[in-house]
Amino acid sequence: MDIDLTLETKEGSRPLRFRYTKMVNAGFTGKNQEEVRHHLTELAEKGIEVPDSTPTLYPVVPQALSTDSSMEVFGDETSGELEYVLFVKSEDEVYVGVGSDHTDRNLEEFHIPRSKQICPNIISKTVWPLDEIKAHWDSLTMRCSVIKGEESTLYQEGELGLLLNPSELITFVKEKIEGPLDGTIIYSGTFKMLTDDFIFADKFAGELVDNELNRKIEFSYDVLPLNYMEI
Repeated sequence: MDIDLTLETKEGSRPLRFRYTKMVNAGFTGKNQEEVRHHLTELAEKGIEVPDSTPTLYPVVPQALSTDSSMEVFGDETSGELEYVLFVKSEDEVYVGVGSDHTDRNLEEFHIPRSKQICPNIISKTVWPLDEIKAHWDSLTMRCSVIKGEESTLYQEGELGLLLNPSELITFVKEKIEGPLDGTIIYSGTFKMLTDDFIFADKFAGELVDNELNRKIEFSYDVLPLNYMEI
């Protein structure tokens, strides 16, 4: 499959058509695994199935990738997760974007891998070359807000140094997938929410900020429940 993106470099921008065959969503990739285990305990207390070990990796159907500004979802209990995203063209050519692993929280309580299939994986239309940012990677910042009704809430925020870096993440994925990762899209996993619980919002907006090179990537999407009929 192909997706049309914009590659932004220090020299300027150009169209990028990226061909991919696999997509995976990593989970529980925090550098502080003690904090990760605490988060797992919180999820288990809510009745959510949690993995036996971390980090984790889930396959996602490639057709689920989207740059659309809206998504239709089944049910009222879905929410996004802010993640950096790697586009692995080859071992020496990797691009970085930012996206949302939007998840059905009701289905997640019963089967995490299936909950990853029912909602799109949203991705920013703009990506950066990894080579331009890996020297100052840990200082990159991601944040997102959600809007429900008239209320906007800062939902997640943190430096990428809180998560496995691209080299560590790719090494982990290689342990799970046979063969080269050429044409693979990798969602990084996320950091904790700033709210006490999920917000099932009407809109999700996120950004990846590079203060070193004075630039950012932004994306947003509306969440539209299928409510035109009763079942």
